[in-house]
Amino acid sequence: MKPTSKLGETTTPDGSRFSLHEHDGDYFLKINGEQLMSSTWTLSERFLADIGCPGEAPVEAKRILIGGLGLGYSMKRALEITGPEAEVVVAELLPEVVDWNREHLAHLNGQLMKDPRVEIYQGDVYQTILEAAKGKRKKWDAILLDTDNGPTSLIQPQNKQMYDRRGFGMIFDSLAPGARVAFWAADEEPGFEKRLRKFGFRDTERHKIKAHERAKKATHRVYVGVKPR
Repeated sequence: MKPTSKLGETTTPDGSRFSLHEHDGDYFLKINGEQLMSSTWTLSERFLADIGCPGEAPVEAKRILIGGLGLGYSMKRALEITGPEAEVVVAELLPEVVDWNREHLAHLNGQLMKDPRVEIYQGDVYQTILEAAKGKRKKWDAILLDTDNGPTSLIQPQNKQMYDRRGFGMIFDSLAPGARVAFWAADEEPGFEKRLRKFGFRDTERHKIKAHERAKKATHRVYVGVKPR
C-alpha cells in the first residue's frame, strides 16, 4: 500500500490545523484530520459553477466571485463555461492554499491561476462582498460560495457572519440585478430556501448532488437564489 504524504500544513484563524495530503495520485484537504475535499470527488464543486452561472441565467455571468479556492475545481469549471470577457475573482483566506495550488497542484488546476480572466484575492471572501455592496467594486453577476460545510454546519466560526441578517443583506446588495448566488453545503440545510426568500431572493432552488459520479446517494446540496431585476 502506498503511503499518504503530507505536502503542507497551516493554521486557520481559529487555530485549526489545515493540511494538504497526497495518496496514490489523489490530493485532498483536511481540517483537524477531517477530510474536506478530494481531487477524485469533484462533482459537487463543478456543479456549483454550473448552477451558479449557467448560460440561461437572467444575466450573463461576466463578473464571478468564488469563495474558496480549495483544489480549484469550481474555478476551472467557471472558466470553462464563461466567455473570454469574464472576470473570475477567487477569494482564498489562507495564502498557503494559494501557494499549494501553485506548487503541488499546478498539474491539476493551479496553472489556471495564470489565466488573464482570474484574480486571486488573498483574504476573506466576505470583504469582497462588502466592497461590491458599498460600491468599491463592480456588482457581481454570480457568487459561488464553498467556504465551509454549509450555512449552519460551520467548521470555521468566522464564516457565521456570511449567513446572519447583515451577511445576507450584503450578499444581496453586492449582486447585479438578475444575478445569482449559489451556496454549497455538505448536507441538508432545513429552511435555507425560506431564509433566502425572506431576504429578497427569488427563484430559489435546492439541488441534491452526489459527491462523485459513483456515489449511491446525493448527500451534498447546492442552494441558489436570484436577485430580482
